[in-house]
Amino acid sequence: MHLNIVLFEPEIPQNTGNIGRTCVLTDCKLHLIKPLGFSLEEKQLKRAGLDYWPYLDLEVHESYEAFREKYEGSTFYFSTTKGSKFYTKAKFKEGDFIIFGRESCGLPDSVRESDPDRCIRVPMISSTTRSLNLSNTVAIVAYEALRQIGFTDMK
Repeated sequence: MHLNIVLFEPEIPQNTGNIGRTCVLTDCKLHLIKPLGFSLEEKQLKRAGLDYWPYLDLEVHESYEAFREKYEGSTFYFSTTKGSKFYTKAKFKEGDFIIFGRESCGLPDSVRESDPDRCIRVPMISSTTRSLNLSNTVAIVAYEALRQIGFTDMK
């Protein structure tokens, strides 16, 4: 396992399915923090993840607090449009956790403010829209982290 991709209360099954597929193909573990906006049995989730879903290293957490308690002492990055630095400035290493927020409203203040120096963002032009699609953002940030790690065991 190279990285831990964490979805905080994801809402859209297709995004989670796409992210799951990315995790399988990059040897990343996917963590989902409840409540989820869908059932893990939904067809849209499985369709987006195609036949990769059975190979996914998946862990579901009952709450953010339970997740943080379990992985106390780990390095956490928070992907947010409110981040103070670009994701390319982070110094990723194997086993790090990258936390992504809900599609509709991102990460809550309480999560972001727990470690503001580890809030990172993907640069975008100023516009009337909020942000990139969640699955696109996960792929962008995960591949930068994997690049820094050296694409270990990837061909």
